[in-house]
Amino acid sequence: MKYRNGVVCIVLISCLLVLIQAPNSQGKPNASMKFSSVREENPRAGGQETLILPYAFPSDSMGTTIGVGGLRKGFFQDQLLLAGTLFGSADSAYGLVLGMWDLAVLPSSDRFYFSAIGSAGHYPRQEAYAEVNPVHGTRAGSNDSDKDDFIEKEGDDNWWEMKLEYVLPIGAMSDSGMATYKLKNGILASGATGGEQWNPLASGATVLLLRQFNRYQTYETKVGDLEGTMHPLEFGLLYNNTDFYSNPSTGSSQYLSFTKDFAWLDSEETWTFLQFEASKYFSFGSSDHARQRVVALNLWTGSSPSWETSVDENGDEIISHNPPFLEGAKLGGFYRFRAYPNNRFNDRSVLYTTAEYRYTPKWNPIGEVSWLRWLKMDWMQLVAFVEGGRVADEYSDLFSDWKGDVGFGFRAMMAGAVVRFDYAVSDEGSAGWVMFGQPF
Repeated sequence: MKYRNGVVCIVLISCLLVLIQAPNSQGKPNASMKFSSVREENPRAGGQETLILPYAFPSDSMGTTIGVGGLRKGFFQDQLLLAGTLFGSADSAYGLVLGMWDLAVLPSSDRFYFSAIGSAGHYPRQEAYAEVNPVHGTRAGSNDSDKDDFIEKEGDDNWWEMKLEYVLPIGAMSDSGMATYKLKNGILASGATGGEQWNPLASGATVLLLRQFNRYQTYETKVGDLEGTMHPLEFGLLYNNTDFYSNPSTGSSQYLSFTKDFAWLDSEETWTFLQFEASKYFSFGSSDHARQRVVALNLWTGSSPSWETSVDENGDEIISHNPPFLEGAKLGGFYRFRAYPNNRFNDRSVLYTTAEYRYTPKWNPIGEVSWLRWLKMDWMQLVAFVEGGRVADEYSDLFSDWKGDVGFGFRAMMAGAVVRFDYAVSDEGSAGWVMFGQPF
């Protein structure tokens, strides 16, 4: 869902959909804190929110696309989120995404949560930075690969996932598995869950994750087929010690996970991936014109222990037991390397870093317009960011010859959730993304 020629715009009905956090758009841990947000402007128990939004956007990969999406938060259970979107285009692209997050599955416990999300879609021009046959020379998607070295074909992209999370009874979650944040004009007024000390036993939330993910994607080319099919399991551990999960101003977060595909169902071979992510937030308080000023830092690294490389009799490189090009050590898209297309870089190992300056002014022009109050916009936020890192076969190569980009963002708190537009520039071009949630 993007268009090239300078500006790339992905409109994934971001202001509604946590949806795209699931389909392998990982820039955020797949495990999460469980919480409800109660806005002072909407003090109903559980902070129930409903939002329905039509949308339209132009795209090289889909054509002119229209759709409608909606979400319902706090229905049946305070923390439960239901969301979905339906879209179609003049170029015969169409899709449906439905999701449910954080359903408390045991009546006697608020510590076990189940989520499920799935999508079925057809796209006239799918892109993959990958190789169909053994590689001779620079491999598509590698750090030194050409930006135009990709496969583009019509096809389906269907995926679905399920995950079960357990909130440990320690730290800020010692008495309850769900936090309650109270917001005033979109800023945390009370209910901070961490940030003052790093101690999982006394502060923050610790969450265990079991996730099963499925994706079916095939590219049929003249020289062979490229498979993106996978059915992996992920085991994760999250420690989030921030003050406010949706929009942190202080504290830190760490996530460690191990993913393995057992080559069951349609998966062709086994593979593994180990990853670690860490974020840190520094608050500089308010000022004459700002409600909040925050510096946010993030680091992500990972590698595939199962990855094997060999050379055939023709001198071509053959890779086996590796994650598909759309999973594992990959960069590019609306979370990491925002100036590049989705999954622009992929290899055995990855190192990524970023820094953001998030400035929330006291001025909120849209929030003061009466006929736009249905957007429930509590604040807007101006962001400047820089990103750097790379992918590589050998982990030791990750510390030189970095790629990078710089950019700015416009973000807003709408109905208790963060919506963002980010625009970034690199030596390969530029890209703009609209998405739900802070990138980290």
